[in-house]
Amino acid sequence: MRGVLAVESGYMGGHVPQPTYKLVCTGTSGHAEVVQIAFDPTVVSFRDLLAVFFAIHDPTTLDRQGNDIGPQYRSAIFYHSEEQKRTAGEVIAELQRSGEAGGEIVTEVTPASDFWKAEDYHQGYFRNNSAQPYCQYVIAPKVRKFLAKFAARAK
Repeated sequence: MRGVLAVESGYMGGHVPQPTYKLVCTGTSGHAEVVQIAFDPTVVSFRDLLAVFFAIHDPTTLDRQGNDIGPQYRSAIFYHSEEQKRTAGEVIAELQRSGEAGGEIVTEVTPASDFWKAEDYHQGYFRNNSAQPYCQYVIAPKVRKFLAKFAARAK
């Protein structure tokens, strides 16, 4: 997406330092699987990033995304400033009022805590594993949805 400078996969929101994917998958560490995004706010706004976030995942299922179940799959926004917190609240309220989300939005809005970078094989996962069934059936439709809805913003 234009204006996105870097994206790292990782874990946030838990109580165990230096979590591993194996630990996070147990659902006992308290972490969510997250992406940390560095962006140029003169090119893309936080609100724009939230529009993509809400368009490509289900914010109405508690601790679940499709067939992925557990607290590590919760819908979460970890904000870095009061402005981001306010913007996230506004976007959620707008989506809830519009009914566009298709149900009650359960996305948590929480202050950012320590970000733990995921293992190297998680970085660029779709790009590096696009032929795998999970990528074809779960990620590829989200990429297509992004490209259809946000084509003008794609790099």
